[in-house]
Amino acid sequence: MNIRELLADRNRFYWALNLSGWAGYVVTAYIGAFAYDKPESYLWVISVSGLLGIAFTVPMRAIYRRWWSFPPVKLALSALALCFALASVRSLVINQLYFDWVKGGWTPSDWKSYFGGYLGTFYLFVCWSGLYFGIKYYQELQDQTRRALNATAAAHQAQLTMLRYQLNPHFLFNTLNAISTLILDHRTEMANECVTRLSDFLRYSLDNDPMRRVTLRQELEALDLYLEIEKVRFGERLTIQREVAGDALDGLVPSLILQPLIENAVKYAISPREEGGTIRIAARTHHQSLMVTIADDGPGLKNGSTASHGSTGVGLKNTRERLKQLYGDAQALTLAPNSPKGLVISINLPLEREASS
Repeated sequence: MNIRELLADRNRFYWALNLSGWAGYVVTAYIGAFAYDKPESYLWVISVSGLLGIAFTVPMRAIYRRWWSFPPVKLALSALALCFALASVRSLVINQLYFDWVKGGWTPSDWKSYFGGYLGTFYLFVCWSGLYFGIKYYQELQDQTRRALNATAAAHQAQLTMLRYQLNPHFLFNTLNAISTLILDHRTEMANECVTRLSDFLRYSLDNDPMRRVTLRQELEALDLYLEIEKVRFGERLTIQREVAGDALDGLVPSLILQPLIENAVKYAISPREEGGTIRIAARTHHQSLMVTIADDGPGLKNGSTASHGSTGVGLKNTRERLKQLYGDAQALTLAPNSPKGLVISINLPLEREASS
């Protein structure tokens, strides 16, 4: 909602509340008049009294909006002075009408009679002012809260975007290095195939919103684009195994959340070994959780605690931060030794499906 729409809504709210308030005042006064058998002319005085209330509170609102930036004490004293002045004018007009219409043109001998009922009118305007300031303060508080939430959301989205796109230069550097090696080895066909696969993967990466969550099926299809590049690089040295339960395929995951973990496994478990190795991708659901694991048969953990996979590197650190930003404490990413050797990276996410996302 833009500023103009917001102001339009507030104007409608003001008129609805103000008109209904004064209409309630008139109806209540009518009931009192009937209860005390007031003459019909008195009802006209009540009607004019309600109209004057509306007519006086419209400039009060305009004045209060100009005074809104005043310090609280100055604002309160100024509002009381305005209520005093307007209550005096309204009382004078209403009493004069009462003398003319109800009393048949009677003229009081005491000037104080022209201000009879003044305290009631003054109290009415003070209550109206208090209600106005209360509502306006609440609206200002809501505006501040909305702006804070929008700023937080913008910063949150910017951070997630940065985290997602931070991976592209990292991955791109490694792949271009491999292509360069293929060209130097005069393996031009393989280098060309690698460039084509890289183009497809980067197109998918750039076309997808980093805030968007995709189904695990879509994530695995995107992962295939990346693995085809690695297959060009490593050939038979790289073996991929999958154990994905059917009901897990519709679970939602952050887009391209698995690629840096697979890249890590390739870098530390496949690339350094002449015989290559195996990476296993598994996923299943358990109650309201989606569990995804990536396991390799590489060097695994050193000393049972520090990962030789570079657990403080860009890939894992980035993935941890993205998951934390998206799910808070409702997620978990853990590293554990694989059996008989290697590393298992487990991701545990709340189970969400596309229909309810």
